[in-house]
Amino acid sequence: GVLVNEKYEIIHFMGKTDKYLETPVGKASFNILSMAREGLRFKLSTALHNAVRQKQTTTYNSLRIKYNGEFRTIDLTVRPLIEFPGTPGYILVIFDDKTPFEKPARKRGEKAAIDESDPVIVGLERELVSTKEHLQVTIEELETANEELKSTNEELQSINEELQSTNEEMQTSKEELQSTNEELVTVNTELQHKLDELSQANSDINNLLSSTQIGTIFLDTNLNIKRFTPAAINIFNLIQTDLGRPISDITSKIRYDQLEKKCREVLDTLIVKEAEIQDTDNNWYAMRISPYRTLENIIDGIVITFMDITKIKRAEKALRDSEVDRRLAAVIRDSNDAVTVQDLEGNIIAWNRGAAKMYGYNEDEALEMNIGDLVPEDKRKEAVAFIKKLQKKEMGSFEARRITKDGKQLNVWLTVSRLVDDHGKPIAIATTERDITGRKKKGKAS
Repeated sequence: GVLVNEKYEIIHFMGKTDKYLETPVGKASFNILSMAREGLRFKLSTALHNAVRQKQTTTYNSLRIKYNGEFRTIDLTVRPLIEFPGTPGYILVIFDDKTPFEKPARKRGEKAAIDESDPVIVGLERELVSTKEHLQVTIEELETANEELKSTNEELQSINEELQSTNEEMQTSKEELQSTNEELVTVNTELQHKLDELSQANSDINNLLSSTQIGTIFLDTNLNIKRFTPAAINIFNLIQTDLGRPISDITSKIRYDQLEKKCREVLDTLIVKEAEIQDTDNNWYAMRISPYRTLENIIDGIVITFMDITKIKRAEKALRDSEVDRRLAAVIRDSNDAVTVQDLEGNIIAWNRGAAKMYGYNEDEALEMNIGDLVPEDKRKEAVAFIKKLQKKEMGSFEARRITKDGKQLNVWLTVSRLVDDHGKPIAIATTERDITGRKKKGKAS
């Protein structure tokens, strides 16, 4: 016999085995299956498989193998060595030669007698029975396998029908999903149009609020800031992080300490509050506090607007001032005193009725003259120096001499004033002259 491992490789020979195993031609190999002789390999493979997989001892009797052109009969035993801990995975293969000795040659013409006890015949019969049993088992296994395959085929057919039904349902679902997807695309397109319109409306509102330069602050019902326009930054010290803060926490430039109180009154009464207020830079604003109404007509806060009316206020003041100036001009125009205005070179640029009456020159003639033309020749240099002095300091009233159109000299009481621009720079000289010649003559006569 031989000892092999689980890979069917021979690891030890026990006696001569050349009758059962042959040395392979070519590359050296100790695989027992490749060395098994004809008629032995199939049974040996089955026995080794049982020994390795099932740990069972397998015996085959009366196996016929071919050796040196003759058939020999052997018994094959394959046993796993599981009882020896030192030989794990080892298998013992035993060959038992059962070949009978040769019978004497029979004489010519004699019929061969059939010996039913002949080992060869017995071996053949046993092998035939074994083969029939094996074939019967194989047939039964095949029939069982066919039944199983048939059952499996029926199950697969049923599964196929279910899959086909499922496929049809999925196809229907796919069509429904496709229809739903088309509806969603349509809805999505409509929503996109709505979003575009909303974005355009927001842009229009932002541009409107920015272009009108109206400071606007939106408050919620707790008077917390929800939104504000850029123009509101000029009135309140607002930054983007102030959203959500109470309006009372924000410092402002306006001189008005009742803003929070008025906002709460508007929330309580829903009556609009209006007031004209002024900031620390003396700018004027028309403030309006009104309730914030949603599209559902729900009060959801306060809207405060600040419209800059500084120009209107200044225009009103200028109108009042101009009315005063107009009345003053009428008084000057109709005065009996001579009122004149000269530039810094002494050229006459204004001439009233009193001056025309006193000096005999009408307004058109006077506007072509210099103030020196009314001063006596011996006083003209003094008059030019006097005009230079007026550019540096204010002057008062004093007595002077003037010459009329017909050469008559007059004694006048002269009041002089500088006219300056907005920066305090002298731009002209105004004089008021009253004839006191008669008064002086009376004084001399007395």
